[in-house]
Amino acid sequence: MAELVSVLVVDDEPAFREGLRQALRKEGFAVHLAADGEQALDMFRSVAPDLVLLDVMLPRMSGIDVCREIRAAGPTPVIMVSARNEEIDAVVALEVGADDYVAKPYRVRELVARMRTVLRRSGPDLSVAEQHGGRICVDDLVLDHERHEVRLRGDEVQLPLKEFQLLEVLMENVGIVVTRDTLIDRVWGYDYIGDTKTLDVHVKRLRAKIETDAGHPERIVTIRGLGYKLTAPRPA
Repeated sequence: MAELVSVLVVDDEPAFREGLRQALRKEGFAVHLAADGEQALDMFRSVAPDLVLLDVMLPRMSGIDVCREIRAAGPTPVIMVSARNEEIDAVVALEVGADDYVAKPYRVRELVARMRTVLRRSGPDLSVAEQHGGRICVDDLVLDHERHEVRLRGDEVQLPLKEFQLLEVLMENVGIVVTRDTLIDRVWGYDYIGDTKTLDVHVKRLRAKIETDAGHPERIVTIRGLGYKLTAPRPA
């Protein structure tokens, strides 16, 4: 089974931590929790998360200091969170190395979108994706949004609109699990009320066109109970 992208959530409010854990799990992330700054660093060292959601105001050690320690250890992306919504917090957070800053309260969908944006720039499998204008390249698979064109190893792949849109969303989030609900919202619209099996049918058709062996897919991987994840093909 493909490995989920892991997120360390650091916040001293138990209800907030648990609510965010449930929301992010539904979005296809593996979630770890920490309640204060020192626990955050211990958890960071033990689980090596792909991304850290870090509250500014924490007991025992401030989020700013935690961010400094994480940044000194390597390039793991950090999104700072604060309930104060003051410009100085955002400035300081970014100056110490945070990749983004979000003020509470926020919508989970907005937070997840910011997380995916940060993860596209850094993360486990994401360096294989390159975006140039309207083109997205994942190894030998190239999607050109402006020309509505997909090429695999240089050969054009003919895709109808929905399959093209589906592939585009997956390629934009290469290496990250995209939930079924997110895919349906992005491709069929938020007001779609049809059978969700439509998504599976389109994935099956898409696999038949871009996989070496559609019966044993390596590019579009199913994450059971969550959705799908686009990965770069394994070296031969």
